[in-house]
Amino acid sequence: MSQDTASPQLRVDVFSVFPELVDGALQTSIIGRARTNGQIDLRLHDPRDHATDKHRSVDDSPFGGGAGMVMRPDILAAAIRAAEPPRPVIALSASGQRFDQAMAHELAAGDGFSLLCGRYEGIDQRVLDTFVDREVSIGDFVLAGGEVAAAVMIEAVGRLVPGVLGNHESIAEESFSDGLLEYPQFTRPADFEGAEVPKILLSGNHGAVEKWRHAMSLIRTRDRRPDLIEARGGITEAEQALIDWAIEQ
Repeated sequence: MSQDTASPQLRVDVFSVFPELVDGALQTSIIGRARTNGQIDLRLHDPRDHATDKHRSVDDSPFGGGAGMVMRPDILAAAIRAAEPPRPVIALSASGQRFDQAMAHELAAGDGFSLLCGRYEGIDQRVLDTFVDREVSIGDFVLAGGEVAAAVMIEAVGRLVPGVLGNHESIAEESFSDGLLEYPQFTRPADFEGAEVPKILLSGNHGAVEKWRHAMSLIRTRDRRPDLIEARGGITEAEQALIDWAIEQ
């Protein structure tokens, strides 16, 4: 299911009982091209291949009772040991650390990482204690399994690998790169059904355009994600002056 590459820039191993969900989501667009070009080596492992019964079971009833089933430690351990995956090994879990752009940069700077996709009621704690380096969540909600979360993380990390994106400058300007949301974007036509592009963007004054864009990032972040403004220590007097200037343009 994965591309065989001689010297990939980033190796990602995914353990899932539905590997086709991850594979299908990452076959096209930027990540699909990166896999084809050998920049990302995505290796998919199905724990069912290590099951010992005719039904290829990977789960069993929880000790102590309760609803649902739990993924068995012996099956998952066998799958992980056989693959000898790159570290860190990350379990996708609603109770894990929140995935963000900073973590994406951290993972992209390494040689690779691995993702363990939970299903059913979760993963036996002994696997998490012994084989997993950290648990990660993509948000405060619950999914049926970790496959969609794995695809999200791989795309977010993979696009940061040098050469994967054609224009590396766009990474520095996009949302969260400096703790702010990205400024609004405009293209042709300059007048769309009476809604005009801000005149400063047509001025040719690149310095003024950069100032205006930074102010728009501050405004958008203040209005949509005040938690990000708070995390960076609020808006300074100089930034407020910049906002006031931009509003007048």
